[in-house]
Amino acid sequence: MTGARVSVSAVAADTEDELRSLARWLREDETLDGGLRTEFEAAGPAPDGAMGTGFDVLQLVLGSALSTAALAVSVLQWQLSRRRAPHLVLSRGELRVEISGEAARDEETLRRVLAVLEPGGPGGPGGPGTDGEDTADDGAS
Repeated sequence: MTGARVSVSAVAADTEDELRSLARWLREDETLDGGLRTEFEAAGPAPDGAMGTGFDVLQLVLGSALSTAALAVSVLQWQLSRRRAPHLVLSRGELRVEISGEAARDEETLRRVLAVLEPGGPGGPGGPGTDGEDTADDGAS
């Protein structure tokens, strides 16, 4: 899983603040033991007349020793720790999982997050019993 990339975006007016908060949370999480690199990106070009873009996407680059379960739990714990849990979208390749604040407490949500994070795992590309596409919705859209 060396260098696997996962994109995280928040669906909120204060997306950049939420993503910066998540990046800080992940950097400070001792269970991840430095096996993760975070990078910020703009989802698209700056609008006409704007001086620049904000950061809309947090890229997570996973190291080979990183426990994907620990990462999934850490992301969901961060989401639950927020006063108003933001709606998140995690994606890797064609796989995409949307997580509402309410869904962060659900075991099925954890399974879907793990499917996005774990290449070759159940629900991930190359995983058993899938066509490599997860279009399931957690019902929070």
